[in-house]
Amino acid sequence: MLRISNEWQDYECLDAGNGEKLERWKDVILRRPDPQAMWPTNQGEKLWKHPDGHYFRSNQGGGHWEFLKQLPEYWTVSYKNLTFKVSPTNFKHTGLFPEQATNWDFMMEKIKKANRPIKVLNLFAYTGGATMACAAAGAEEVVHVDAAKGMVEWAKENMQLSHLEDCHIRFIVDDCLKFVEREARRGRKYDAIIMDPPSYGRGPNGEVWKFEHNIYHLIMACMNILSNQPLFFLINSYTTGISSTVLYNILKTTLEPNYGGVVDAGEVGLSITKNKMILPCGIYGRWQDE
Repeated sequence: MLRISNEWQDYECLDAGNGEKLERWKDVILRRPDPQAMWPTNQGEKLWKHPDGHYFRSNQGGGHWEFLKQLPEYWTVSYKNLTFKVSPTNFKHTGLFPEQATNWDFMMEKIKKANRPIKVLNLFAYTGGATMACAAAGAEEVVHVDAAKGMVEWAKENMQLSHLEDCHIRFIVDDCLKFVEREARRGRKYDAIIMDPPSYGRGPNGEVWKFEHNIYHLIMACMNILSNQPLFFLINSYTTGISSTVLYNILKTTLEPNYGGVVDAGEVGLSITKNKMILPCGIYGRWQDE
């Protein structure tokens, strides 16, 4: 299934093609690489030629930003009742993946309708989009885990921007698998688990993560900390070459036999304003109670 994040006011994918995308982040126009945008588009138009910021890839890897006007160090965008800090980083990212809004909506609806206290674990939690969505929806507790201290600090800023300081959010800088294994030894349980694992990464103590080698082991470890009445289990991935059917099959053979429920998987994407085409932005797999 293809799920589109199309309820934004402060974000817009204006156009995409020729390996790039043109975006509006509130009143800032950014031009960034996007390997999925393989089709042609007319980049001779004004916004393409004169964006506020343009990220250029380097042949040696990485790249750099060029700004046509002085931008603030950061600014904010809002999604419904959530507010997030946005800032161009050295690796072309902005600190937020707007296509994830469709997953935030799913989480918020499930938590609001649960009519019981829900404890949520967010792994590889980055700057906390899903964390803030779950907290705002009324989760009893959200545990936010990421190996990068800088991203966890950014998430704390997003908590303050969204006025969620009174919610019970625990911020943890740790290797996700090690944290899950320790939680199992402590006997802690969660009603909902979210993960957005990278293709490749390292934990704070040099732990190596490779998606294709570690994802099944991590999901099995998470099974040990699920409550007896879990609400949902959501995996998001940007790993090239991994099909959403892989996530579907893993959840179908792990969560469903133990808890029943429903599994679905597919792509997340953004609507392109210029032509109403869809820019694919990764895959998801999710299990939910019926």
